Amino acid sequence: MSNLVKAPFTPQRLEEERKNDKRKVHPVSLNIEEEAEIKDCQNLIHQAKISTAIKQLALIGAKCIQRPETKETLDVLFNNDRKNVRSGIHDFD
Repeated sequence: MSNLVKAPFTPQRLEEERKNDKRKVHPVSLNIEEEAEIKDCQNLIHQAKISTAIKQLALIGAKCIQRPETKETLDVLFNNDRKNVRSGIHDFD
């Protein structure tokens, strides 16, 4: 088995080939706290793979946000933001 030597940052496929891809890769940079939070969530949902955990947590979060009770809470919060901007309040300590 020989190792294939690749030049750094050189595309390995043509643009025509990439057009047919069924997936997109999105690199994500996490700080130490964010990574720790995801690892905690991985344990909670019993998911060993970080990429799958992120996808599943996004799905769970999307379903939670769309619940009527959550929508009401978000409406209150966004309404507060709108009122604060109108009143000239921009910062909270």
